[in-house]
Parts: sequence; structure tokens; C-alpha cells
Amino acid sequence: MPDPNIYSAIKSPFSLEGKTIWVAGGAGYLGQAVVRLLCAQGARILCIDKEDRAFAFADEAKLGPLLQPSRFDLADTEAIGGFVQENCKQLGIPDGMVNMAYAASGKSFDALEGADFDQANHAGITATFIFAKAVGDKMLEKSSGSLLLFGSMYGIQAPDKNMYEPPMLPNPIEYGVGKAGIIQMTKYLAMQFGAKNIRCNSISPGPFPNEKVQEDYPGFVKKLEQKTFLGRLGEANEVAGAVAFLLSDASTYITGHNLVVDGGWTAW
Repeated sequence: MPDPNIYSAIKSPFSLEGKTIWVAGGAGYLGQAVVRLLCAQGARILCIDKEDRAFAFADEAKLGPLLQPSRFDLADTEAIGGFVQENCKQLGIPDGMVNMAYAASGKSFDALEGADFDQANHAGITATFIFAKAVGDKMLEKSSGSLLLFGSMYGIQAPDKNMYEPPMLPNPIEYGVGKAGIIQMTKYLAMQFGAKNIRCNSISPGPFPNEKVQEDYPGFVKKLEQKTFLGRLGEANEVAGAVAFLLSDASTYITGHNLVVDGGWTAW
């Protein structure tokens, strides 16, 4: 019979101990759960967000030296190259990058104009491309890394406008178009970087409304729940688990994949 103590010496492929991971949008509703789990798994995190959001989260989360907050807006695409270069110099080339940042106009379909559409997708699609390319190019220097982008169920399906209660608006078109583009971008980047042992995957969350939406629109929440096979909303830590898996050595033969975390929403 094997000595049970032998297994304690085997490092789990799910461990992130010793890895450096950048998380853009890390101070958001889902981002906070992601950062907390990655730190719990031993990763050193550069938490990137707009204004002082990452610093406020770091003060509240008290995750110690594993969490380093950073102030940066990916919509400033001309500054991305310098941001990546500077942080690679300070922290080393990251083992993983997660981009959870997003953009939407907040306007109704009738009020949306071309300039609004362009602005949202510049901050969404274009910024995602520039950031992923800049980080991926640095990862080429050590021939390893994992890029993780964020799509959405609305990058796969159109919203059902009958679910929304005034003054709510259906999920905006520029958001869905942007997320569909990111899902395709994931596949292209996986092809581009794959020969150098750099993986690229995406996660498409389903219904994960934040606490304020859940509190203010209980009828809407009920409709969301009824659209899933599991009959409930997703919890933020359920996205975090998928992120940790795709960054870990447990997923080293997975690339170009869009992992849908939606309780069955898109399987109807």
C-alpha cells in the first residue's frame, strides 16, 4: 500500500503558487472574487482598474503583499505599451493575464449613434487587442503564458427584450458585438501564439447581476433565474473558479476555447 504522505510532496496542478498574474478590471464585482481566489491559490496579483478602484479594493480586501493595486484605464490605448513595459520591468513578465474590463454606452438602441458605438468598442475590442498583443509579445520572451479574455452570453445570443422592466434597457448592442468579437479574437490569438507555448482562452459568464440589480429589480432577477437550467443566478466565485482553472497547469492543453459559465442559459 502506498505511503499516503507521498501525495503531500506532489504539487497540485491547480496551484498558482509562485505565478504572477495581471487582472484588468480586478476591482469590479466579478473581478474582486477572481483576485481573492487567485491570491488564495498563491498567485501574486497586479490588480488593474480605473481611478482609485484597485487601491480601495486592496485596502478593504487586506490580501497582503500578494495583491498590488494599479491605476490604469485600458481605454487609453496609446499608453498600453508603456504600461506593459513598465510593469514587466518591475514585476517580471506575467505568467497569466486576465482582462475583465468592458465598455458600453448606457444608451438605448434608438439613442445610440455611430460615435457611441465606436467609442464603446474602442474601449472594448480595440483595447483588448492592444493589451493582449502587448502582453503576449512579452510572454514570447520566455515561451510560456496564459491569456484569458472575457466574452459574455450576449456575445453568443441576443438579449430577450421582454425580460426587461422599465426603466431597464435590454443589454446594449455594442456590448454584445464587442463580446462576440472578443470570443473570435481569443481563437485568433490562440493560433498566433500557440507555437510558442502561450495559450489564450475566454470565459463567457451568464447571469451574474451585481447586488444592486438584484436588490432593485427582483422581478427581472426571477426571469433570469428561469432562463437557466439550474434555476438560479451565478455567484461571483463560480466565475473565479473557471478563471483559476484556465490559468493553472491543470489546463495546459486547452487553448482557443470559450468556456461558458452560465448555468445552461445558452444551451436552450
